[in-house]
Amino acid sequence: MNIGIDIEEVERFSKYVKDKKYLERIFSKEEALYCLSKKNAAQHLAARFAAKEAVWKALSSKNKKLIVTDISIQNTEDGKPQVYIKNKKYKKIEVSLSHTDKYVVAVAIIF
Repeated sequence: MNIGIDIEEVERFSKYVKDKKYLERIFSKEEALYCLSKKNAAQHLAARFAAKEAVWKALSSKNKKLIVTDISIQNTEDGKPQVYIKNKKYKKIEVSLSHTDKYVVAVAIIF
């Protein structure tokens, strides 16, 4: 079992809400559309980024060639975040996201 964790400041992502090049470089199309559809898009971008980083940290000892843009966080119909790596669902990773107005945190556990 491996664990990854990441914390991000929401404010840092407020400048990226309207930066299309940044969004395309870091987030999948689905991630960007989901986050930008929310009232507090910066908070959702920060949470997605933190989740991607947490997954990357948990997997980095197993896969040295993996980069953060290979990882995508998408929600099930009931809102549970799921991990996709190179567009394939990765069932052996669980992620949990939490946030306040100023910070987001994500934890990834690989079973």
